[in-house]
Formats: sequence, C-alpha cells, structure tokens
Amino acid sequence: MRSDPSSHRAAAGRPMSPPSPAAPLHSASAPAAHHLRLWWRRRGRAGAVGATFAVALLAAALLLALSYYASSSVPSAASSGRGPALVELTLLRRAEEKGALCLDGSAPGYHLQRGSGSGSGSWLIHLEGGGWCRNLKSCASRQKSMLGSSRYMEHQVEFAGILSDDKSQNPDFYNWNKVKIRYCDGASFSGNVKDELQNGTRFFFRGQRIWEAVMNELLFKGLRNAKQEYEIFQAFLTGCSAGGLATYIHCDAFRALLPKDSRVKCLADGGFFLDVEDISGKRTIRAFYRDVVHLQGLRERFPNCNSNMDPGQCFFPREVVKDIITPVFVLNPAYDAWQVQHVLAPEASDPQRSWLNCRLDISECSSNQLDILQGFRKKLHDAISELRQKRDWGIYINSCFVHCQTLNSLTWHSPSSPRVNNKSIAEAVGDWFFDRREVKEIDCEYPCNPTCHNLVFAKPFKAL
Repeated sequence: MRSDPSSHRAAAGRPMSPPSPAAPLHSASAPAAHHLRLWWRRRGRAGAVGATFAVALLAAALLLALSYYASSSVPSAASSGRGPALVELTLLRRAEEKGALCLDGSAPGYHLQRGSGSGSGSWLIHLEGGGWCRNLKSCASRQKSMLGSSRYMEHQVEFAGILSDDKSQNPDFYNWNKVKIRYCDGASFSGNVKDELQNGTRFFFRGQRIWEAVMNELLFKGLRNAKQEYEIFQAFLTGCSAGGLATYIHCDAFRALLPKDSRVKCLADGGFFLDVEDISGKRTIRAFYRDVVHLQGLRERFPNCNSNMDPGQCFFPREVVKDIITPVFVLNPAYDAWQVQHVLAPEASDPQRSWLNCRLDISECSSNQLDILQGFRKKLHDAISELRQKRDWGIYINSCFVHCQTLNSLTWHSPSSPRVNNKSIAEAVGDWFFDRREVKEIDCEYPCNPTCHNLVFAKPFKAL
C-alpha cells in the first residue's frame, strides 16, 4: 500500500514542523505497509506556540528523519547524541519442522538485543503490529510483503522508544534484553489452520504456532535460565496495534511460561479496538473481524466466545480482556487516528467525502464531527470502565490524534512528549510496572491537552 506525498498547508496560528521525507511508513494496524507524509504538530493554548519551541521542533524534525511510524521505530534526537541501535533479524530455527510459518511459508523472525548490567535478568518482548487480512485476496497480497513473508523483512531495524538502549530515552527498560517479534500471519499471532491449500493456493495461517515456537526459542536463549543467574527476574510483554491485540490474547500464556515469583506484566499500545457503529450505522470493523475469525478458524481460540455471539465480537479486546488474570497496561489515544479512519468514519461509509478533512487532520473537524468524536471517546471510556476498577491494571488515555506511541521516542519519553497529569507515557508505564504508584491517567477532551503531537495525513490509510 502506497500513497504519494502531497503538499499540505499549515493551519493559521498553528506552526507545524516541516514534512519529513517520504519514507515507507508501516501502519501498525493497516492492511499493509504504506508511504505517508506526516507532520507532528504541537498545539499551544489558544493555538499559539512560541517561536522558540517551533525552532526546536524544526531542528528535532530534521534530526529525526522519520522512518517507520507505529510498528517500526522513529528516530529521535537523544541527549547522548547517538541514533537508535540497529538490531539484526534472526529467523526461527527449524520453522518448517515446527509448522510455524509466515503466510507464504517462509520462516518467521525476530530481533534480539541482549541486556546488560542490572537489566541482564529482565526481558521485554514486543509484538509487531500491521493489521489483518480478511480473505485470500488480501492475504495473497501480504505474502508479497514483510507482513506475510520474511523474504521481504528488513535485515536490521532500529530500536527506539520502549526498545531503546539509551537511558535518557528509556529510563526504566534501557538495559533489558529486548525482542521485537515480526508479524507475518495476518491474525494477531492467533491462527492455527493445519490445511495449507486454500482454493488451490498455499496459505499458512499459523500465528499461534509462531508465537509458541518463538517463545520456546527465546526460553532456550536465556529467558528460561535468567532467574538462576540473577536475583531479580522481570518480564514485560508489549505490542502495538494488531500486536497490541495479540498482547491481550497471549498475556496469560506469556505469564505461564515464567517463574511464579517473577514480576510479569503486559502492555497493549493502541490495541483496544472498539466494536461500535460507524457514521452510517454499520459495524464495519465487526464485519471485518468476522471474516478474519472465519478465515483463520479463530472462534474456538477464544473461550469468551459463545454460540450466541457474532464471531466478529470474539476478536475485540473488550471480550478478550474478560479472561485475563495477568496485570495489563492499557495505552490508547482517545481519538485513535487509525480507528477514526477505519472504525468510526471508513471511506465506504462516507460516499460524499464529508469526513475526508476530519479524517486527515482533527483540527479540520466540524463542530458536529467533533461531537461524534467525543462520543467515540466516551465509548472507549465505557469499554474500559471495569478495567479502571482493577487496582493492578494500568490505564493511560490521552486526547491525542495518533496511533501507537511506545515505539516512537518523541511520544514515549522526551522533553516534548505528550503528558497527562504531568506524566509522560514512559514515566507512567515505569511507575506502574515497578509498583511505584497506581496509574489510571485519563485525559480531558480534545483540544484541552497542548502537549499532544497530532498526526496530519496527506492521504488517509488505505481502506480495509
């Protein structure tokens, strides 16, 4: 999926950083990787931003040279003056023998960066996102991309944000063992279809096997023995977008792999997708999920799914979280850019294109559209209301128009990071993980938070 760069005007009174070079941008929950030109915008009170900050943001933008956003890391200026570490791709050993294969039959992969010092006994695992495929046609398209084949994956990726080894950018997890597991099965690491032939073409719907095989290989590489060598053992399963949904799905299974006396928690970034009607009254995303569940035989995968439910409902986080025992941190923007474009106002439900500008830039939304967006925010709050009562769960809902935020050093932890109650995402996550305080950070309504970096798109994400 590609979109050509195009010019974009800055709204009056709202200075914007200049566009980054057009770069392959992997939407963590889009059907495929795509090119987008995007701008990070800082909103000042009453729309005013100081010239000093504008200059600083301009300098930062030039240094960042934005690359992958969401599932891939975004370079950022670090106080140490060095860029993000490049980490090599490792392909799963004996993948064919284990039946743990990408959509096209190639071996899945992951990137492992070893920890050091006090972090040598701790592990952070990140599940990559990248949407889902609902039918054989869309899955066939993925087979020719990094979302369905390791043959197209980069040999090195940058580790930034929560994966950074720079203490100034990632104060709590910088020296941990860190792993990024690549996503190539099309169903959030959940499918397990034995048959390979679908209408005469080979497809491998083996996400569950990939999860199990990669976990076993990591246990062999030290995850299993960490407790024996170091006094404190900690493990953290994280994921972005479709990988965030996978984090909800696999959180308890991850916990079950590790010593009972260890600290094990999970974080889902931009993965709380809502089962709501779109602007035309249709449940577009539920229909999409229904196709995914049917294609990859997922209904039996979810114990929460009963015979009275639409199969598509089984795949939504609101249902999946009902059975989770392990503590989870829910990180979501109230105005998730991907969900606004695909769940709330999908292109097919807007034939008059009256939502086009709003889908590209939240500042262009009309008063009526903003009312609908505030209703969408309320539905997210309603969906997580029971989770807010769980003392050991963490919640951070900011009022930004963005998608995933943990793999971007700018949004994860920097002097200009978005804040809620004066806490950056990294600070809130660290406080929660290490039990320094209970974290339930709920932001006010847009446009109240001047620290947000709101995305502005040249073109919307490709339609589902």
